[in-house]
Amino acid sequence: MYHGNHLAEKLRAASLGAESNLFLRNHQTGKDISYRAFFANAERMAKALVASGVKPGDRVAVQVPKTQAMLELYVGTVLAGAVFLPLNTAYTAAEITYFLTDAEPRIFVCDPNCKDELSAVAKDAGVAEVLTIGADESGSLPKRRDAAVPGFTAVPRGPDDLAAILYTSGTTGRSKGAILTHQALASNAQTLKESWHFSADDMLIHALPIFHTHGLFVATNITLMAGSSCIFMSKFDANEILDYMPEATVLMGVPTFYVRLLEAEGLRKASANMRLFVSGSAPLLAETHSRWRDLTGHSILERYGMTETNMNTSNPYDGDRRAGTVGFPLPGVELIVTDPATGAPMPQGETGVLEVRGPNVFAGYWKMPDKTAEELRSNGFFITGDLGRIDADGYVHIVGRGKDLIISGGYNIYPKEIELVIDDLPSVVESAVIGVPHEDFGEAVVAVIVAQDGVKISAKDVSNMIKDNLARFKQPKSIEFVQALPRNAMGKVQKNVLREAYDGVFQ
Repeated sequence: MYHGNHLAEKLRAASLGAESNLFLRNHQTGKDISYRAFFANAERMAKALVASGVKPGDRVAVQVPKTQAMLELYVGTVLAGAVFLPLNTAYTAAEITYFLTDAEPRIFVCDPNCKDELSAVAKDAGVAEVLTIGADESGSLPKRRDAAVPGFTAVPRGPDDLAAILYTSGTTGRSKGAILTHQALASNAQTLKESWHFSADDMLIHALPIFHTHGLFVATNITLMAGSSCIFMSKFDANEILDYMPEATVLMGVPTFYVRLLEAEGLRKASANMRLFVSGSAPLLAETHSRWRDLTGHSILERYGMTETNMNTSNPYDGDRRAGTVGFPLPGVELIVTDPATGAPMPQGETGVLEVRGPNVFAGYWKMPDKTAEELRSNGFFITGDLGRIDADGYVHIVGRGKDLIISGGYNIYPKEIELVIDDLPSVVESAVIGVPHEDFGEAVVAVIVAQDGVKISAKDVSNMIKDNLARFKQPKSIEFVQALPRNAMGKVQKNVLREAYDGVFQ
């Protein structure tokens, strides 16, 4: 029974009466999983959690490989009225210590290969029990699931009850736990399902990690809410994705997916049956957008979201998907641009801080009331920290993070503006622009560039090519070349790493 469970009820509704339909094709095991089997397992997971002492509101922390069992645990946690807390699989034991100490979960589920090391960490953090899920779908928790009798009456939850906590990537300061309610997750998935025209006829290629908003709360939730099917891949593999495309309809990915797929043979033919390509989690280069459209005939749909808000904007399904923009605010979501210093609304076309309000917005930061009050206004607007503008046609442009703003000689410099000029050079693959300390200017502009393979290009060449397109104060005072830009698990460039690397370049 799912009655009264806000999120689980909505995730289940579309497949009622169609339980024999395919939900998940498990690439790792080669097995097909029906909606009936998936939800039966999720109910058993809920029973196993309750048997382990999990009560409504308790946290269930999870650091395991991408598996069907992890998805079942997600839905089972929600059914049990508990709070799902997925953790990046790249986190070390030292990092896990912080999350377990901060979130105080009742249960911690980890990879069997890491159990010995992480059990000690969990014990020190006061975690009651450590269970396991392995990459091959085995482990102590799947054993308990299989031993449980099917059927579970969902613990009643209201729209404002917690469903999940997602920790921010923590590139500056300590990582914050964003509290996500049943309403925030359910409403956003419903909006995206409608905006992107998802139906039971769709087959999604799911190659994203599921410890993150994109793979879990966008890709998985939409699939469930539409009664669609998905091809569940443990990781990205360009050739395998091309093999799947003829039977699929949608791919969700990060920009790196599309760059690598463009290098693979057979993309044009393989993509003929597809109806939608979605990109997010990091900016998509305009060049990638146009190359993809020229080769496949499809325009990639770029959208904008955050850990704290799920998705905020999207380029239109029907209409002009403009490269370099993230489209319009989603239905029910308000987006404004405000002055970084005063918080006052900015005129259209001006750059400022993006603020969003809507049912998708999180309820605050876990055990951080001061930080919550600082970033979540009393009128419901969340101060994203992202810099952006809204053009005359209403399209939203992301200029960068507030912390990436460079103030040099008293001038505000937006890195994205310089990056666009540099990225447009024929010999450049991509760039990242940062500000580093400078004795005279306070901060000075440094451009870090990835050049095309086999192309010889110097800092002087770049300076000469961009000088007519940028005001003098915006032009980089140092130009550095690297083989690749540092990125996190979701493909975002880690500018904090670059700032540290080039901190003393002007000394």
